[in-house]
Amino acid sequence: MSSSLVKMAILFASLLIMIMFSRSNAQLSASFYDSTCSNVSSVVRGVVERAAQNDVRIGAKLIRLHFHDCFVDGCDGSLLLDDADGIESEKSAGPNAGSVFGFEVVDEIKTALENVCPGVVSCADILAISSQILVSMAGGPTWQVQLGRRDSRTANQAGVIGALPNALETLEQITEKFNNVGLDSTDLVALSGAHTFGRARCASFSHRLYNFNSSGNPDPNLDTTYLETLRQTCPQGGSNDNTLTNLDRSSPDDFDNDYFTNLQNKQGLLQTDQELFSTSGADTVGIVNRFADSQSDFFDSFVQSMINMGNIRPLTGNNGEIRLDCKRVN
Repeated sequence: MSSSLVKMAILFASLLIMIMFSRSNAQLSASFYDSTCSNVSSVVRGVVERAAQNDVRIGAKLIRLHFHDCFVDGCDGSLLLDDADGIESEKSAGPNAGSVFGFEVVDEIKTALENVCPGVVSCADILAISSQILVSMAGGPTWQVQLGRRDSRTANQAGVIGALPNALETLEQITEKFNNVGLDSTDLVALSGAHTFGRARCASFSHRLYNFNSSGNPDPNLDTTYLETLRQTCPQGGSNDNTLTNLDRSSPDDFDNDYFTNLQNKQGLLQTDQELFSTSGADTVGIVNRFADSQSDFFDSFVQSMINMGNIRPLTGNNGEIRLDCKRVN
């Protein structure tokens, strides 16, 4: 083969690689559905407003779905898949089992969208849009959601435990998991601020109340008055493991910065919450103080961190699919 033909072959291969790369790394856009489903946000809002009338926790539930989806192989809707031939659902993996809810509302949103824009809006984007709307409905910030994600054709049950933070981990372990997906300490603190609404089961924090780290004593970073309140709700012995407690004791259903004031007062419910402030020398301490002092600062950072999280390895272009039913592949 002549040198000119070799050069042409190399050039053609390079162009092909560039095209493939650009498809898999296409930029998300707030205007993605403007010409194909311009009323997507209003349709989603209609469903979640009705859901919120029956379930005050729906905002916390759906933002948790978005978070748990993005941290495992990116924001691709894989968490929503049920068990099927060749698919082991992420729903039943350790950190998700008995911990993620709201799937029926996602299904309602999908049905509503399929009625007006069939085959257009992805399940992954439904999680992003509904999270923004529900945060805003609870008094939090609003933002332009970046859209254009596509849905995966598979799930990664085995990858859930290694990817998702859990309530028993140290700040160092949690930080590493955020870093693994390209998020930094500001993202960690800002996204943890979503615990300004929602509930947690006794099973996720009762280890702090009686025998923390096998010491025979409660967690020293837990306010003693708050400790006694929690002990009444979650008595020793595990009989109340599924009893729910407000993540934010002062304004449990509002999206505000009270969560950070609670941390300053040793009133963070989860170990992973309180360690953001109580870990000596950690860079998260200053961020907690900053957000406690300024709700607008928290809101601005939360918006950027939600966008950052939503950009974790999305499927775009010709990758993945637009599921017609979020529970199963097409």
